[in-house]
Amino acid sequence: MPSIKADVPPQASAPDLDILGDQVTIHPGGYVEPPPQDEASERNLVEHMARFRESPLDFLREVSLHVSGSGWRAYDEVIGQRIYYPGFSDNMKAMVMRTPMLQNRIRDLACKRVNAEEQQGLLGQGPEKQRNRDLRQAEIEKSLQEVATRLTDGMICKFESKRFIRGAYYLCTQLLTRAYHQGIHVSSEEVLRLRSVAETAAKNKHSIIFLPCHRSHVDYVSLQLICYRLGIALPTVVAGDNLKMPVLGPFLQNAGAMWIRRSFGNDALYTTLVQSYIDTLLQNGYNIECFIEGGRSRTGKLLSPKFGILSFLLDSVLSGRVDDAIICPVSTQYDKVVETESYISELLGQPKPRENLKDFLSASSVLSLKLGRVDVRFHEPWSLRAFIDEQRARVSQLRPSSALSDAVSAESRVRLLRTLGYRVLSDINAVSVVMPTALIGTVLLTLRGRGVGKSELIRRVEWLSARVRAKGGRVAHFAGAPTSTIIERGLDVLGPGLVGTIDELPETTYYAVDRFQLSFYRNMTIHLFISEALVCAAMYTKVKQGGGPANQRISFQDLYEQVRFLSTIFRGEFIYPTAGLLSNLQRTLIGLESDGVVALVRQPPLDDRIGRSGQESQDIAFAELSPAERKIGRENFDFYNFLLWPFIESTWLGAVSLMGLTPPTSGHTEAWLDVRKTQETAQLLGKTLYHQGDLSYFEAVNKETLKNAFQLFEEEGIILVRKSSSRTTPAVVRLAPEWTPRRDDHGLIIAEGRLWGFIEKIAKSRREGKNRRDGATVSTRVLKLADLVGKQLFESAIVEGVSGSSEPQRKKGRRRTDAEVHANL
Repeated sequence: MPSIKADVPPQASAPDLDILGDQVTIHPGGYVEPPPQDEASERNLVEHMARFRESPLDFLREVSLHVSGSGWRAYDEVIGQRIYYPGFSDNMKAMVMRTPMLQNRIRDLACKRVNAEEQQGLLGQGPEKQRNRDLRQAEIEKSLQEVATRLTDGMICKFESKRFIRGAYYLCTQLLTRAYHQGIHVSSEEVLRLRSVAETAAKNKHSIIFLPCHRSHVDYVSLQLICYRLGIALPTVVAGDNLKMPVLGPFLQNAGAMWIRRSFGNDALYTTLVQSYIDTLLQNGYNIECFIEGGRSRTGKLLSPKFGILSFLLDSVLSGRVDDAIICPVSTQYDKVVETESYISELLGQPKPRENLKDFLSASSVLSLKLGRVDVRFHEPWSLRAFIDEQRARVSQLRPSSALSDAVSAESRVRLLRTLGYRVLSDINAVSVVMPTALIGTVLLTLRGRGVGKSELIRRVEWLSARVRAKGGRVAHFAGAPTSTIIERGLDVLGPGLVGTIDELPETTYYAVDRFQLSFYRNMTIHLFISEALVCAAMYTKVKQGGGPANQRISFQDLYEQVRFLSTIFRGEFIYPTAGLLSNLQRTLIGLESDGVVALVRQPPLDDRIGRSGQESQDIAFAELSPAERKIGRENFDFYNFLLWPFIESTWLGAVSLMGLTPPTSGHTEAWLDVRKTQETAQLLGKTLYHQGDLSYFEAVNKETLKNAFQLFEEEGIILVRKSSSRTTPAVVRLAPEWTPRRDDHGLIIAEGRLWGFIEKIAKSRREGKNRRDGATVSTRVLKLADLVGKQLFESAIVEGVSGSSEPQRKKGRRRTDAEVHANL
């Protein structure tokens, strides 16, 4: 193991490791107070990484040490299977091509094609028919072998040259430490545990499957640097081929990237090839890295799991082709994510630009920006085989009669895959560290005032830190550094573009400049408080009515129903505790009561309450704000509401936009509308409502949350969506008949019906604005705006001839080879 420089005596708690350039330094709490320095000398944080302009001779010496492989840089005795030797790619390609699954698929595709040609009479008649069939079969198989070989060569990572990876490590460290000047922090306890697991896995020839969250391009760079510096075999990183650009593409492929298409379509050969490659990696004990969320999170919170590659990994072990693999969930957190500005542009509806080297380098902040640190945490690894056996045992206990058939059914496989995905997300949340910038962003966006004084900011950050720890979360700890110092460092990283400062007042005051971008950092904490936020948003339906405490009291029955409703509409946004709604509600209420936020009125349990008996929560009759919470201006109650209100507004906006899908009284009343344009129109409506004062949060118009809302509407049967197998044919949408509002004699939409009732139920928990009231405004001006943009959609659909037929259209592009046609057949 590389040497670790101990700067402090052993502590009772496990220290952090700071990986910065050539040094791995132990810190007792992730922070050591530096001696006073002027601004120009702060570069001493990376003084051991020589800069060419400052010391060209030292710079060249360091480069030569990495290229030649001096000491730990040699990367010779790694923990894991042998990588980085000449001929690695050829050996890997040969192993993939020899897999029985791939060869059987090639023979099957060739046979199907020959059968089709035989039915068309293309193979002749009489005694020559069988001979022609055999020749044609061999010809197609040979062609498919060539296609598979070419695809494999373009897909696999190429661990060929140690000299390359030594230089690549130095280059990436230079770039990373220029942006994140405080380096990469990991837990020493977690790293030592990971090394121990890696040693055992290497002996058993088992792969470690790293499953990180994904917020930045820096994610995979930081994990590769950690593995290299600590002597663990680099994982093969599953990467989208959108990064397969000139110069950068080959560099990443030699550093561990395997390229896959963003969509496989119906390409049976390619799908089998990916599965064969993953089988080969796992069977031979090579480590793998795959992002559980698929793409990068543009909102800051964890996304729902993507089951594509995860399905391949599960199938390898579930089928028995692979004995076992080790799952290691990974959390990567940042003081500041360099891509947030581009994320905001995408969320506001601007098209995502194509990946190119110039933008990649620009996004990597190579110009010595001070973005703080990267914090990487590793959950305790666990066996995938043991997980499968555990889930099967649970099924056999619950349904003994169907255990055998259920073990291999498609339904049980889907259930197992979903359980695996959400187990990984839960583990990532469990080890995630809340950074100072996330604390500051959360506080600034959960206050009613325009700004906050320095003393109040310190108080709320300390309160929030205590709440995070009480919920089982982790806060980036900084030893004995005072909170004021931590906040100053966080504000310095966020910069004046996100947080403004007014110094000319009696007390320094801070305010949110870019609330949309700050929401990215607030969303890093919301998973810890989602249960409290749901309960407080449900209680707000009564609190917003005003009056005395008795008027703001909510019955347990009403509270339960509203929490259940909110939990349902946000099931695609958040990960809930697994204990069940009733148990979670009871636990959350008791927790809020102990925190002094709510007061609970209890009575003896009634067997008929909400149709259940014997539940502990049935002795809770009412919930209301506690006197202590009222005395402090309900600041803690509002805190939880502020976390969820932007999501409530976004879902409300999406539902209101559906009113505009009410067909006109004349013309093409049966027209189907383009889904993408419908969502863009919802964004346009939201921007209009925000600037006119009927929407409180501009972030409510973000594309991802609206997309999730439309997914909810589809699942609930509110809208009907037709999709085509052709990527060039857009998906189309229309309101379900039973959810479609009526129009009056003047052609105006009537504010009634199932959809209107759904909107009203969302609006009950919506934040009450100063210059508006729910209900009246929505049913008049807002409804007219929704109808206006909806009519434009219908007119556009008529002009463009959009329909619901969804006939496949041939994809435009390069002409496919004969072998590729055979492969798709």
